[in-house]
Amino acid sequence: MTPTARLMDGSALARRIVEQAAERAADLTRQTGTSPCLATVLVGDDPASVTYVRMKRARCEKAGIRSRHVALPAATTTAELVDTITALSDDPDVHGILLQHPAGPHIDERAAFEAIAPEKDVDGVTCHSFAAMSFGLDGFASCTPGGILRLLDHYDVDLAGKHAVVVGRSAILGKPVGMLLLARDATVTYCHSRTTDLASITKDADVLVAAVGRPRFLRGEHLKPGAVVIDAGSNPGNVGDVDFDSACTRASLITPVPGGVGPMTIATLLTQTVDAATAQMTKTA
Repeated sequence: MTPTARLMDGSALARRIVEQAAERAADLTRQTGTSPCLATVLVGDDPASVTYVRMKRARCEKAGIRSRHVALPAATTTAELVDTITALSDDPDVHGILLQHPAGPHIDERAAFEAIAPEKDVDGVTCHSFAAMSFGLDGFASCTPGGILRLLDHYDVDLAGKHAVVVGRSAILGKPVGMLLLARDATVTYCHSRTTDLASITKDADVLVAAVGRPRFLRGEHLKPGAVVIDAGSNPGNVGDVDFDSACTRASLITPVPGGVGPMTIATLLTQTVDAATAQMTKTA
């Protein structure tokens, strides 16, 4: 079949969002004499995590955001990690905190995340941030879900009354993106590893968010014709959770991997870092 889907260009939109964040960061620096600062915390030397952190720090620099990197040995305990994050939360020179995950199987990540002060949780990983997203209160969205909503808005996807299916239920992607979609009046169905007859549900989705962590798991035959497909997967070899070629024959809009959701995640992180810095500096002025 001939591909019919239109690509949702996350890279192009992310560039515009980062440019806006850079302008706001420059204005804030001029007004206060202090640049926004994002602290990144990395436990161990996992190659993928090292690469992600390096990329995020480079994007920060281009946007006029200072980056403070805290590298901890792989043997770091949960208590030591919590102490490190607590110190960053108490440091007025730090405006946002990013704990690169996974932090290691021996680390209680939830305890580490909860050590991040809510006003510095620019990655949207704390229980406070999840509650704020769920209740429509002020707070920071999880970066990937927040980026997905920005992308949907940019392509004028009207979510009200639509059936949105989220395949995946992680605390920083699947669960929060469902809450953000629900807040836009979508009817949301969560699917996961124990969902029976998954295809019968995905075939009814007007909007499908794939966040299952399995390469090319969802194919064209699993989609409703005309569906909007958001592939939030990131698998080895730059492969998403959706089989792109077959999905393109049925979807109306689709995100590529790479170049779709990924750039939007970083753009949201930088935007929320500037938001956090603005709020903190205004509060102390």
